[in-house]
Amino acid sequence: MSAGFDSCVAFHWPVRVYWEDAGGVVYYANYLKFMERARSEWLRGLGFEQDELRRSAGVMFVVRRVEVDYLAPARFNDEIDVDVSVHAIGRASLSVKQTLTRGSTRLVSAQVRLACVDASHFKPVKIPTPILQALVQKT
Repeated sequence: MSAGFDSCVAFHWPVRVYWEDAGGVVYYANYLKFMERARSEWLRGLGFEQDELRRSAGVMFVVRRVEVDYLAPARFNDEIDVDVSVHAIGRASLSVKQTLTRGSTRLVSAQVRLACVDASHFKPVKIPTPILQALVQKT
């Protein structure tokens, strides 16, 4: 993987904690859902719909690895922010840092490695050039 990207926030997505998420406090796996949704919105913001990538380019991004630090709980009705920033870009993968915050309180920090794969065989493939260009322009 090629490093050299700073930790600037490439994308910011607000989310509210609803009762089904919490029942008091957010269940740890739900933070992964929040992060997934933010990455989908991030790609959409770059101009790439995941279903269209699969259909037209024959590729999709899959999670290869997640490292998560749970620092503080989110609770019912909290408004939290999910940030996505590029950490590193490789030939067939990229790594993003994600943070979930409530105001100035960091709730969760994560590093997510995504692999670009052929949608039919799930084998690693080169990230399409238009996506790489968009990633580099936004970081």
